[in-house]
Amino acid sequence: MANTVTQPFRKIIHVDMDAFYASVEQRDFPEYRGKPLVVGGMPDSRGVVAAASYEARQFGIKSAMPCSQAYRLCPTAIFVYPRFDVYKEVSKGIRSIFFRYTDLVEPLSLDEAYLDVTEDKLGIGSALEIASSIKKAIKSELNLNASAGISVNKFVAKVASDLEKPDGLTFIGPSKINSFMERLPIEKFYGIGKVTAAKMKAMQIVTGADLKRLSEAQLKAIFGKAGNYYYHVVRGVDNRPVRPHRATKSVSVEDTLTENTSDYVVLRSILAQLSETLSNRLKKQFLQGRTITLKVKFGDFTIITRSKTIQMAFNEQPIIYQHTAELLSFIDLKVQDVRLLGISISGFKAKNLTEEQIIQLEFDF
Repeated sequence: MANTVTQPFRKIIHVDMDAFYASVEQRDFPEYRGKPLVVGGMPDSRGVVAAASYEARQFGIKSAMPCSQAYRLCPTAIFVYPRFDVYKEVSKGIRSIFFRYTDLVEPLSLDEAYLDVTEDKLGIGSALEIASSIKKAIKSELNLNASAGISVNKFVAKVASDLEKPDGLTFIGPSKINSFMERLPIEKFYGIGKVTAAKMKAMQIVTGADLKRLSEAQLKAIFGKAGNYYYHVVRGVDNRPVRPHRATKSVSVEDTLTENTSDYVVLRSILAQLSETLSNRLKKQFLQGRTITLKVKFGDFTIITRSKTIQMAFNEQPIIYQHTAELLSFIDLKVQDVRLLGISISGFKAKNLTEEQIIQLEFDF
């Protein structure tokens, strides 16, 4: 009888900073502490909430909410503009702490990352102890709180990091994964948004256990390709590795208009400005793309996108503007005025990049 070798479980940590932008502001400005704080735009602006302190969240204020709505929910809230240069510097400090323990760090944004500590640099061995040490270092060195989830794969670790916020530390071991996933409310599953959650609830799928009753074929028939994903993650199966070198998939810019409009002349003028900004960003990162996407948000907050792919890779402003203006011309603006325009470039072809430059680009968050 052949011997079977059991593969060891991976040790994955997901670290997520608590109300990152707002927490940095409250750290740097004592007068903001303990008060509802909104980072984004001013109450009378057309901006949206980039981050809200936990005090502001008690009033129902959430990220991506119009600042005017946030003001109606909490007129006493403090509104400040974001300081992205500061947040990026703080993020670099957080990242340097991660690298003390492992080189397998996959940043997702300025304020969260996956770490594979199956083999940690310091020989600590315990993923739970490593996560606790990381949290303590972030608190003592940067005076910020982070929440961490620990498990054997990325999906469960990410869900776990959100369970005890703020300042949470949650470990879901291998023997607990099945029962944990079965009890989990469907809206807590990472990757299931509001629309899909509502659809599932209408089908009496309220928890992971309900989702688990459907076969893979049934889920694929109802949800398409996502059905395969749902089938596996509800069983705690996620074999994705932590990828330390995440290639840039797209670069984008957008602008909320000062006034809604359907005037093509005004909109093309805005596209020209956005095209120049986007071109500069692409050139700074030595990137050329082949696919261009136009994003249009209307006054009722509905969003449509239009894309096209061309044969030659590009990053020049005239080409970006030419194609986005063309895409805009095919959109009917008679029904509603436009609130926001955005452009993104993807399908990248790197230009003469050294390996060192590529790594720098992929880690630059």
